[in-house]
Amino acid sequence: MIAKPKLSRVRCAVLAGCLAWCVIQPGLITAQSSYRVPPEEFAILPWGHTPATTSVLEGIRDCGFNLAGFVSADSVGAVEAAGLKCIVSSGAIRVNGDGCRMTQEEIRKSVSDLARQVGSQPAVFGFYLQDEPVWTQFPCLGKWAQAVRETAPNVRPYINLFPNYVGASALPNGNYDDYLTSFVEQVKPAFISYDHYAMMEDGSVKEGYFANLESVRAVGQKHGLPFWNIVLGNAHFAFAEPSPATLRFQVFTTLAYGGRGISYFTYFAPSIGNYRLAPIDQFGHKTPTWDMMRLVNLQIHALAPEYLKLKSINTFHHPTLPPGCRGLDSSRYLKGLSGGELLVGEFEQADGKPAMIVVNKSLTRAAMIDVALKKPGKIRMVNPYSGGIGNWDGENNWLAPGQGILLLVEPEPGA
Repeated sequence: MIAKPKLSRVRCAVLAGCLAWCVIQPGLITAQSSYRVPPEEFAILPWGHTPATTSVLEGIRDCGFNLAGFVSADSVGAVEAAGLKCIVSSGAIRVNGDGCRMTQEEIRKSVSDLARQVGSQPAVFGFYLQDEPVWTQFPCLGKWAQAVRETAPNVRPYINLFPNYVGASALPNGNYDDYLTSFVEQVKPAFISYDHYAMMEDGSVKEGYFANLESVRAVGQKHGLPFWNIVLGNAHFAFAEPSPATLRFQVFTTLAYGGRGISYFTYFAPSIGNYRLAPIDQFGHKTPTWDMMRLVNLQIHALAPEYLKLKSINTFHHPTLPPGCRGLDSSRYLKGLSGGELLVGEFEQADGKPAMIVVNKSLTRAAMIDVALKKPGKIRMVNPYSGGIGNWDGENNWLAPGQGILLLVEPEPGA
């Protein structure tokens, strides 16, 4: 008989003390939020074609997504069974080639056939039209988008735009803001989606990332449109391998700018080049990125009930200003801010009270932040794991690299 090892008195005392400390510390053991934000309110998309098998779709949902990606028309039933929605990719929509030579009536008939097949199914969020069009394609895309609106009014035409580092020939007058405005005016989209890959393997953030957020936010606000940001979910070319910090950074900077969608390029690792560390590798196995991505996606779900009530009114950086961005002197609510290189998105709550998302922009260093309000008030925080609202105190002023925090302000009476 083998004797069982015994715990020493010291180890028992330490264990008992740790358990007692865990029980008495408020908020240490926190129930996870069970809320799932629908894609109509905040989209979370694994960018790319999705093989719609049960195990794959369940894995996508478990990773915190609410859209399945791009699927064939005959896969919509499987998507619905998995508790997801999808963007249907079909040969019926052929924007390139002869699709731009078709008459409006021919386009309408082609889209109508697809709409009759799947357009009324509740799992269908959108129809895929085009990725990264140049500006000269906008008139054609406008015709196809119009046909979708006419034949399937509950379905959104999906078009994703270039980032601001695209070559000038893709842009009208070589101007990115004109590109965005021309797209909105000619295509009349339901939302603006664009991609910008900025996490570099040397640890830097590509210059222009925040300027791109500024541009898309400004055009979206002017025309009353939400925007989605497509960010890196894998490593390729000279882009960085995903880490908890890079994933948090990309999500929370998008939230701070008032975004209503996040897409990851890609969920499945392409079997070419130096693609690696997507959530699912080339052999169909989960990588460490899957768990890292799930953690940040679930925070979106937890924050969504409060976040979606907010109206974005300003963004600024402190102390260092990226090109094209504003500083602390533009703040509506703050007279002081410290703790590191920070981004602040300022919002109004439904009742007009202040709110803000503060993001630690460092990818390597934690930040202990402090804010000074212009007007007296009590600051509360939204817990990113439970979604509950509590006091902003104790250790909650520490932000991990890339992490953001949602703060709500209760002004003092008369302030």
